[in-house]
Amino acid sequence: AATRQDMTYWLQELQQKRWEYCNNLDAAKRDSRTSPTPSDFSKGLVAKDSPDLSVPSQNASAERARNILAVETSPTDLVGEQAASQPAPVQPSAINFSLKQWSTELKNSVSSLRKGNNENRKSIFYTTEEWELLDPTPKDLEDSMALEEKRKHLAEGSKGLTSSAFPFDFGRIPHKTRRPLKDMIGSSKNRNSSDSSPTEWCSGNGSKLVSELQLKYQSQQEELEKLKKDLLSQKELVRLLQQTVRSSQYDKYFASRLCEGVPKDKLELLHQKDDQIVGLNNQLEKLNLEKDSLQQEVKNLKCKVGELNERLGMLMETIQAKDEVIMKLSRQLSECEDSTSSQSGAVSSSMATCTNKELQELDRLKDNLQGYKTQNKFLNKEILELSALRRNAEAREREWQAKYTSLEAKLCQIESKYLILLQEMKTPVCSEEQSPAREVITQLLEDALKAETSEQPEQAFFKPHLVSEYDIYGFQTVPEDDDEEKLVAKSRALDLRSLSLSENREISTGVKWENYLASTMNREMMRCVELKNLIRSGIPHEHRSKIWKWCVSLHVKKFKDSTVPGYFQTLLQNALEKQNPASKQIELDLLRTLPNNKHYCSPTCEGIQKLRNVLLAFSWRNPDIGYCQGLNRLVAIALLYLEQEDAFWCLVTIVEVFMPRDYYTKTLLGSQVDQRVFKDLMSEKLPRLHAHFEQYKVDYTLITFNWFLVVFVDSVVSDILFKIWDSFLYEGPKVIFRFALALLKYKEEEILKLQDSMSIFKYLRYFTRTILDARKLTGIAFGDLNPFPLRQIRNRRTYHLEKVRLELTELEAIREDFLRERETCVEKRDLISDDEEDS
Repeated sequence: AATRQDMTYWLQELQQKRWEYCNNLDAAKRDSRTSPTPSDFSKGLVAKDSPDLSVPSQNASAERARNILAVETSPTDLVGEQAASQPAPVQPSAINFSLKQWSTELKNSVSSLRKGNNENRKSIFYTTEEWELLDPTPKDLEDSMALEEKRKHLAEGSKGLTSSAFPFDFGRIPHKTRRPLKDMIGSSKNRNSSDSSPTEWCSGNGSKLVSELQLKYQSQQEELEKLKKDLLSQKELVRLLQQTVRSSQYDKYFASRLCEGVPKDKLELLHQKDDQIVGLNNQLEKLNLEKDSLQQEVKNLKCKVGELNERLGMLMETIQAKDEVIMKLSRQLSECEDSTSSQSGAVSSSMATCTNKELQELDRLKDNLQGYKTQNKFLNKEILELSALRRNAEAREREWQAKYTSLEAKLCQIESKYLILLQEMKTPVCSEEQSPAREVITQLLEDALKAETSEQPEQAFFKPHLVSEYDIYGFQTVPEDDDEEKLVAKSRALDLRSLSLSENREISTGVKWENYLASTMNREMMRCVELKNLIRSGIPHEHRSKIWKWCVSLHVKKFKDSTVPGYFQTLLQNALEKQNPASKQIELDLLRTLPNNKHYCSPTCEGIQKLRNVLLAFSWRNPDIGYCQGLNRLVAIALLYLEQEDAFWCLVTIVEVFMPRDYYTKTLLGSQVDQRVFKDLMSEKLPRLHAHFEQYKVDYTLITFNWFLVVFVDSVVSDILFKIWDSFLYEGPKVIFRFALALLKYKEEEILKLQDSMSIFKYLRYFTRTILDARKLTGIAFGDLNPFPLRQIRNRRTYHLEKVRLELTELEAIREDFLRERETCVEKRDLISDDEEDS
């Protein structure tokens, strides 16, 4: 800073930067685990629920204190970045006449020679390294003339707009060896002697080229005169031949009159004359052809002469322009030398007069410099101390953050065990004893099961926010109806929270996703091994909408290409206006879809209306299926991250692309086939567990049937559910088989300990909700169960499909026999079938 006022301004700006940096650093640390990229915010119903994205406001009291203590100063001169960005001052005494300035003047001079086209013209002469005028060969001249003719035809009416000021090509110079005239001047000065001026050099070469062109022009003129003389002689010969032919024809005419009685020798003479006449006629035709060719050659020579004249004129213009430029440069060089000598004398005289003033100014500057050095030392010391303090504070903050996370995880575990312990100590309901211990335990249970809210901010400051009422997907963490179920759900939520706090893997996965999406910013995403591995590890919450939409578009591209714009809206409009047989069942199932999710818990929720629209549109697109129970849950999960139309195409992907035919029809034929395929895979991948089920006659397909039909919705915890859906939408239905086997393998040892069918079946109904470690489950599904070829699944589907169809045919025959017996037998008329009972 130049003055103390500038110094104060500089210090205040430093303090402001430090304040902003610390606030931004704190905000970045708070959002490091949850803040998504701004361009990738989630869509769908979960987009409105983003409590983790809110940034706490800054301390208002501290901001007011800084405003009060701030000193209002303004710099007297430029400081900091503004001063650094200014150009360096120009020394008036430092005059440097370089070849670069010559080239600039040269460009201005040449461009002024062609008035009217200066704005569209490049004024730099391009030539070879040696700047030599080569003697063009006749072939080169013909090529250049042909190129000139093409340019005239292509650029008719746009003369003077070419990339060079002079269109002449010096000896067909290649573009790679061209360079500006400013470099050429320097090299030519090094080669030529000191007494040879540029004017003489250029003029000598130019005159030499002109003389050569004139000689060639004269030789062409002489050749043209010679050809004209030959043409006249040929014309005279033709005239004589014509006269000879006419006379011979006259003689032949009279000879034919007198042929009778003419001697034989005279007849032979006449025949010879006739042959001569024929030969002369042929020769005449040849001479006529030669005459035409000579005339055409004369025309071509005239055109060449005209082109040579034009070329000669252009060369003369080029040489004249260059002569003028070189003369002007020579004059400017002499003027510059004179001005340099005069200015050096003026500077030396002025330096003598200013010496005393500069000495005084130098003393004053030395004093100021000493003061600034002292001040600079103080400021550097202050900055170093503050930097060290900041680094220490950041290190302490990191340590405290790690300790806080560890303690929060331990607290979740302790609270979970505490809830289980209270439940064990609670007095049975059948006992009427009202002891003080029971009252205390009951009160402790009620306090523990209360959902944490933000109604008491002073308590939230001291107590960690362990379990909220809803998770990030909108699912209720603790149910409201059953106290025992509340206790189990709260304990499970605490364990899940503890597991997520104990793992640092989510951060590294988020960084990998950020790097991958940054690499695909300027190109379209494509299937690859890296993307498959990232999706298997789980898509981050903030990027799931984008990746799901891309996966759906990848699978239904052939369907979308064959539809018109607004296809979804057209289907929805038809389903609403016309009679739809599936609409009644759809309305009945809307509120039963996901009652534990806040987006579908009441008729006024936004998700209910979107769910209705998607199901109605699909029922109108696929009337063979219409609506099947299970489709509503698939659409509800899709709507959490996708808009209505994208969720519609997601349902099309699942029903019409992934799953076999008749998977969601009335007979559920495809679903039954998949259960038999799953049994085969169980016997192959998990033989001990399969034998255990066979031993106690447990039909586990009664449990797994729903896993396949709705892709694990309401069967596993929400974090695992969406990781399964990530891989399912990318890889297809094979993922369902993988995770179904992985769930059973995860709890294989616990199931093998059960020794009766009742306890096994009861355990199978709820055990999937107790699996919380998504990382371990994914490792089993995609690691321990390999190899897992899709071809094997397709072959077994084909095999079991035929068997199931035969069984259904037999059942239909039994049904028809029953109906016939009921009609004929009076005793069986009161019996009804299951289908009639449902209707």
